Amino acid sequence: MLRRELPLGCSYGRLIRVADGRIAIGPDGSPLQPEQPWPQSVQPLAFWHDEPIALSVEEHADESWPDGRQWLARLPESWFPLISTALQVAAWIRDHRFCGRCGAPSARLDAEFAMHCEQCGHRNYPRISPCIITLVTHGEAMLLARSPRFPPGRYSTLAGFIEPGESAEEAVHREVHEEVGVSVGRIRYYRSQAWPFPHALMLGFFAEAASRRIRIDGIEIADAAWFTPGRLPQLPPTYSISRALIETHLAEVAGGVARK
Repeated sequence: MLRRELPLGCSYGRLIRVADGRIAIGPDGSPLQPEQPWPQSVQPLAFWHDEPIALSVEEHADESWPDGRQWLARLPESWFPLISTALQVAAWIRDHRFCGRCGAPSARLDAEFAMHCEQCGHRNYPRISPCIITLVTHGEAMLLARSPRFPPGRYSTLAGFIEPGESAEEAVHREVHEEVGVSVGRIRYYRSQAWPFPHALMLGFFAEAASRRIRIDGIEIADAAWFTPGRLPQLPPTYSISRALIETHLAEVAGGVARK
C-alpha cells in the first residue's frame, strides 16, 4: 500500500532507479532496490507498506530495464500508484532542472515536490495534464478506434487533452466530434486514473452517440468502427482505464443494463 507522505528525515531505505521512462529491476524481481543509505541526490518519494522509498533519477537506462508499461503489465494492480508516482516525479525532475521563467538552475526543495529558482523566486511542481478518455456507445455497440501508434489490430477508446478554459464535459463532446465525427448526447463520469506517460490524469466517461455514422480525422485516428460484445478486436491492456471502461460496459450489457 502506498502512503503519500514524503519520508523526510530518512536517510536509509529502498530505492527506485528510473531513467528514460525505464525502471531498474531489483534483486527480488520487483522495481525496488535493497535497503541502503540514500545519497543526497535522491528524491524522497513515499512509504510503501510502511517502508521509506526514495527515487534515484539517472542519466541512462540499461537496456534490460523494463519500461513503465512493461512493469504495469507484469505487476499486480496494487503496484500502479507507486509506479505511476515514480515515473511522473522522475519526468518532472528531468524536465525542470532550469527555471522556466528566467532560465537559471532550479533547486529541489526537501519538504515537498517542488523546484525553486533562487534567482527569480519562481517555483514549479510536478506537471499533471488532465485528459478525457471516453467510451462512446450506441445501445450494446461500442465505438473503438486505432491510433497509428497502436500495435497491429488493437483498438481503444477515444481520448484527448482538455484545452485551456474548457470543462471536461466540453472536451468529451469536442474530442469525439473531432476524431470520429460523431455527436454525443448524454455523458456519464466513470472514474479517473493517473497515467504516467508522461504525466496525464485520465478522466473517464461514457458517452451516448446520437448516430452511428463515423468520419475519422485521418491524423490522430487511423481507423474506427462499431463493435458488439460478441465481436471484439484486440483490446487495450488490462491496467488501463480504457480497458476498465470497456469491461464495465460489457458487464452492464451482460446484466441487461446497456445504455439505450
